[in-house]
Amino acid sequence: MIRAHALEQLPVRTAVPALERALDDHGTAVLCAPPGTGKTTLVPLVLAGLTGGGPARRVVVAEPRRIAARAAARRMAWLLGERVGGRVGFTVRGERVAGRDTVVEVVTTGVLLQRLQRDQELTGVDVVIIDECHERHLDADTVAAFLLDVRETLRPDLRLVAASATTDAAGWARLLGDAPVVEARGVSHPVEVVWAPPAGPVRPPHGMRVDPAFQAHVAATVRRALAEQDGDVLCFLPGAGEIGRVAGQLAGVDAEVLQVHGRAPAAVQDAVLAGSSGGRRVVLATSVAESSLTVPGVRVVVDSGLAREPRTDHARGLSALTTVRASRATGRQRAGRAGREAPGVVYRCWEQAENGRLARFPSPEIAVADLTAFALQAACWGDPEASRLALLDPPPAGAMGAAREVLTAVGAVDARGRVTDRGVRMSRLGLHPRLARALLDGAAEVGGRRAAEVVALLSEEPPREYGDDLAAALRTARRGGDGYAARWRQEVRRLAAPAGETGGGSPAGLTDDAAVGLVAALAFPERVARARGEGAFLMVSGTGAETREGSGLRGAPWLAVAVADRPAHAASARVRLAAVIDESTARAAAGHLRYAGEEVRWADGDVVARRVERLGAVELSVRPLAEPDPAVVREALVEGLRREGLGLLRWSREAGQLRERLAFLHRTVGAPWPDVADEALAARAGDWLEPELSRARRRSDLGRIDAGQALRRLLPWATGEAARLDELAPERIEVPSGSRVRVEYGGERPVLAVKLQELFGLDRTPRVAGVPVLVHLLSPAGRPAAVTADLESFWRDGYRAVRAELRGRYPKHPWPEDPATATATRLTNARLRQE
Repeated sequence: MIRAHALEQLPVRTAVPALERALDDHGTAVLCAPPGTGKTTLVPLVLAGLTGGGPARRVVVAEPRRIAARAAARRMAWLLGERVGGRVGFTVRGERVAGRDTVVEVVTTGVLLQRLQRDQELTGVDVVIIDECHERHLDADTVAAFLLDVRETLRPDLRLVAASATTDAAGWARLLGDAPVVEARGVSHPVEVVWAPPAGPVRPPHGMRVDPAFQAHVAATVRRALAEQDGDVLCFLPGAGEIGRVAGQLAGVDAEVLQVHGRAPAAVQDAVLAGSSGGRRVVLATSVAESSLTVPGVRVVVDSGLAREPRTDHARGLSALTTVRASRATGRQRAGRAGREAPGVVYRCWEQAENGRLARFPSPEIAVADLTAFALQAACWGDPEASRLALLDPPPAGAMGAAREVLTAVGAVDARGRVTDRGVRMSRLGLHPRLARALLDGAAEVGGRRAAEVVALLSEEPPREYGDDLAAALRTARRGGDGYAARWRQEVRRLAAPAGETGGGSPAGLTDDAAVGLVAALAFPERVARARGEGAFLMVSGTGAETREGSGLRGAPWLAVAVADRPAHAASARVRLAAVIDESTARAAAGHLRYAGEEVRWADGDVVARRVERLGAVELSVRPLAEPDPAVVREALVEGLRREGLGLLRWSREAGQLRERLAFLHRTVGAPWPDVADEALAARAGDWLEPELSRARRRSDLGRIDAGQALRRLLPWATGEAARLDELAPERIEVPSGSRVRVEYGGERPVLAVKLQELFGLDRTPRVAGVPVLVHLLSPAGRPAAVTADLESFWRDGYRAVRAELRGRYPKHPWPEDPATATATRLTNARLRQE
């Protein structure tokens, strides 16, 4: 029997007529409805004609998570007074509860993607609702793009609704072809905000790590909330690990402690959503409880302010979830959970002053995630560049380039980016392309069943208590009775059939440890790593990796690293899950990265010539090369000059001065005088360092090349200008005393440093190449007395002060009152009298 009273109490019912009109007129609509209004449960029933007396239609509801899909189907079936699997059913990866009578089917966005790839027309489906589109999951964005393409080209009659609690309604409306926006009002109860920051300092999160001190503070805040407030407490934490640790610290509280996350057993999820049977409850949840689910009885929210988002280091081939500060929109969504049924309270575990510095919205997954699976979906759809897809945010070019490299390496796309038959098969496995490759290729080597077992382990990372050894984790899962092991066995059954088509039985003599290592290495060939001592490894991608203290993996010669993260500012990644392998397995899995040949290059300050074999960055064997190609050696020497500078050559004082004179002329006169900067000289090595450079074999040979003699080869001999070098930039200038004084060209302008008495009678500043020199006037002891670029002005205005200061200090030297008419000299007064 339909529960009419419950249906009538859902606030979204007032917006349903406007939604139906929008769909009748436009075929698309954006539905904005606060949490708890019934948008996920009442709207599909009405659009399917199961309530309200409308025409019968088949409706598919796409949810971002399995837990939400199951819960929505159960709630709708309850409203109809039926069991799930009748007119309302659900399908998630590995589980389908639906039948021939099902007209409302709730699926995950991943499942809907698979259906669209098999049947682009979605035969028999009249309406698709994309729920919680504000979360900006990549699968949801992709589903929306594919459905819009279907509406435009194949099914203009297909109705499409983008539904969300809080979203960029205008952006989605534009994406859906200027679709009408229908808003539903919810029953809004006030929520009091209590700021509850830690009393002492805590380290910010990085990677998957959250400071234990902060987790203890969250647990203490939950205890405080239980003492100060009534009703159930919903506490948001970033992941299952933090949930388990906080649950352990809440032992002994006067409440039932429940854990809700993607890995939680279905029975626990059902118990949470069913509501309390009497006593108080503390529900520790990840973001799955932000908007997709209604948790009855909650009056208090404790918000850690943390969330998990995907991040990809394309340069190192590392993809993982990372802990981030939750956005302000997420904070509002979480707080709203406390006010769904009555006035509530939210305890926020951070300073109020920090709130304004938080990001407004969470990052769209397409902007930060590994796009390999997305790129394969786009290629299967016939748009390898994803350039024609209607997306709120375009995929980053760099991430798409990295994705195409992976797809090409695993044989999913050809050189032009078009999907192969193998790629189509991989896309239908419901796995990341890396894991699909490991399943298909691994099955042929280790048997279909064992390949499925390992890939199932890799598709959902085992709990931390399973350890970091992948082979040991496999044995634990096989005998385990926990929720993870149950899900793992279900996934193995799902994957075993397609794997068996490729691999058949299990090859004799291959141990489980060897099988696990091979399949893991096939999935992540760039993470194959060789030991370099004391728990440190080098991946073939060039990234360092370290195992934890006490790990059984530390002594392995080779590892196939399945899971690793690299904390901010850390030089190496941390290995979280890996399998021990041998060199032959490494060669087999990462064979496309193998290189063998002669290598001549500049390294560690000299020419290195060797015959080398390596996998990516890992050197397998190295032998000295006795007779390297002289032309290649020459290139290595030039690279050395480029990297370490021309100081590798022999520079006499005269050579350095010649270079400074040429630099001055190039700067002042220009062509044909050459550029003698390091970069320019390295680029023209063949013009001035031959034939000595071609005869050189190592660094020491460079040190024997006379740089001054070589530089003269760059003088403009062909034009005859070389003969004017001493005229334009003379090495020395004769001054009135008869001395020939060296000109220094190392600064911005030439410098003539000369004793003041040697310039008596000279009223014009000497010039070189038309540029006045900067005269450093020295005392009789050779110390600076004055600097001028205008001698005439100095004799008139500056000399008197210098004379007054120095005459008493150097009385043996001439200090005439009128230097302009005095005779220049380098002698003392006594010597002048003798003359």
